[in-house]
Amino acid sequence: MKVLAGPCVLEDRDTVFRIAEKLKPLSEDKRVDFYFKASFDKANRTSLESYRGPGLDDGLKLFEEIKKEFGYKLITDIHE
Repeated sequence: MKVLAGPCVLEDRDTVFRIAEKLKPLSEDKRVDFYFKASFDKANRTSLESYRGPGLDDGLKLFEEIKKEFGYKLITDIHE
């Protein structure tokens, strides 16, 4: 079974790491093919003033830290 889980959009580092830590038991379940999923730029927001994410460069840095700390496989989505 594949599971994609994580925040809808990458928030600040502390929030992202708290979420990643909470997902650790799921990622360790041998029955689950786990992927950490979040958006670095969520363009499909209801309001133009809504937070969209950290952007590509900062988002990739956060993903790199998550990968290094937790060893998670990563996935994201692209919005235009």
